[in-house]
Amino acid sequence: MTDHQPGATPLAAFSGEPGAFAEDAVHAYFGPASTTLAVGGFRAVFEAVADGRAAAGVVPIENLVNGTVRENYDLLLEFPLEIRGEVVVPVHLCLAALPGERLETIERVYSHVQALGQADAFLRTRPWTLLTTYNTAGAGKSIMERGERGAAAVLSPRAAARFGLEILADGIESVPENRTRFLVVAAPGAELPSPAAAAVASDGAMRTTLVLGVRNEPGTLLRCLAVFAAHGLNLSSLESRPAHDRPWDYVFWVDLDADADAPSTSAALRELGAVTTLVRVLGSYVQGAGG
Repeated sequence: MTDHQPGATPLAAFSGEPGAFAEDAVHAYFGPASTTLAVGGFRAVFEAVADGRAAAGVVPIENLVNGTVRENYDLLLEFPLEIRGEVVVPVHLCLAALPGERLETIERVYSHVQALGQADAFLRTRPWTLLTTYNTAGAGKSIMERGERGAAAVLSPRAAARFGLEILADGIESVPENRTRFLVVAAPGAELPSPAAAAVASDGAMRTTLVLGVRNEPGTLLRCLAVFAAHGLNLSSLESRPAHDRPWDYVFWVDLDADADAPSTSAALRELGAVTTLVRVLGSYVQGAGG
């Protein structure tokens, strides 16, 4: 049973409806029998973990086509949670509608903005009106509940089947190898089940995510990068976000291909304190398979 049962604390919260890719991520990481709590947005995932309604939360952080999910970077900094793992989920999209609809009868297409972007090449072949929703599976559920004719949703084939929709076009993702990387977050010290073996890198390769604040002065970011280089640390990603407490200043999000407890990483983190205004390690965890 994967839905939340009254009186039981679900293992993982995710944003959307059952059938969403985020639920796929929960099952890929924790196993298909893991209990879940579906909530209405990314902030609601963090809130559910912070107040104990769920032991963990699973949120998307990066898509191969559309890039990073910046809202979740901000939420990682706002909430006192830590990253405990990651899982990479393939993104297979279809266009689905109520039984009896055809491509020629569709006027409106609903989905999350990320999914619409990931199916952009297909969607541009017809003059459909594209409308954004908070979730891919939620788009299909809404069409079903309203009995809305002339409408279709971009979602996963599993979600389409769950809501009794017929697939009008399958495999509509613009990039066949498209996939999304999800993060698993939890309160510091919280006990979680071990991830499924297939979800994590077979060689146990580690990733450490941290956020850096730097002064608004020439060369400050360069000095940070020099510290990483001096200790032989590879940055797999570097992302800037506005510092909400200082207008026109920025913080930098860094993914290191390293374990935070390794001697070289620990030394680099100590040295960063001299050239930054903020160093916060958000988590050190085994990389996801295919990530």
